[in-house]
Amino acid sequence: MGTVILGTGSCLPVKRVSNHDLEGILDTSDEWIQSRTGIKARRISGKGEQTYNLATEAARGALDMAGMTADQLDIIVVATISSHMLMPSCACFVQKELGATKAFAYDINAACSGFLYALDLGDKYIRADPTKKILIIGAEALSARMNWADRNTCILFGDGAGAAILGHQQGESGYINSNFFSDGNLWHLLYMHTATSNNAELCVEDNPGAHVVMEGREIFKYAVKAMEDAVRGLLLKEKITIDSVNLVIPHQENIRILNNLIERLEITKEK
Repeated sequence: MGTVILGTGSCLPVKRVSNHDLEGILDTSDEWIQSRTGIKARRISGKGEQTYNLATEAARGALDMAGMTADQLDIIVVATISSHMLMPSCACFVQKELGATKAFAYDINAACSGFLYALDLGDKYIRADPTKKILIIGAEALSARMNWADRNTCILFGDGAGAAILGHQQGESGYINSNFFSDGNLWHLLYMHTATSNNAELCVEDNPGAHVVMEGREIFKYAVKAMEDAVRGLLLKEKITIDSVNLVIPHQENIRILNNLIERLEITKEK
């Protein structure tokens, strides 16, 4: 078929912040958070756990699974909106840490969709040259960009990284197709003006420009419909039905969105 995943890896920060921990700094409770999001805890980066550190550890796991060394990589793509520096890219720091001297490296900024965009880019590189080996990473350290006095946003986000090695393989398995779309007119529903350095402590400073700002109810309404449209559009492209799909791996923003998506697509929770 073509592009396949040769190996995967992940990395989480050491610090775990539970819903009960947040009760000490927010007007909230474990029951309130779980009933609205399904989230019980999140990981928060500490000192020495920048975005590129998480990304690098995830990449090492992917290389180990693939049975590869860093000098076999041709391209490194990191999807992130929370690199500790605007320049150089997070991908360049990963390249340095891995010693992947043969690879060129760059970041893409697509927020929640970033890893899928990186996967699609990797597939196109491999279709053009099947000999390429590509490392793609989704990595975020968003805890430093939260307003920890805003219970509607800070409860949703955490830090971590996931990586995959892409390559070419003969056979029936492989990357088949994609279906992407954007709507820049809705930028005001979820945005962040500036980049900041990662901090070990939970920040509650009154600086909304440095924090993620979200209109939760509007995002909910848009996300449910957009995810359904994306799935149905892809099914239409491939001339298949949802019944022929064995597994759906959605963006896990919160349980309410996922439950609504399940209803709209008429699939079981087991899928």
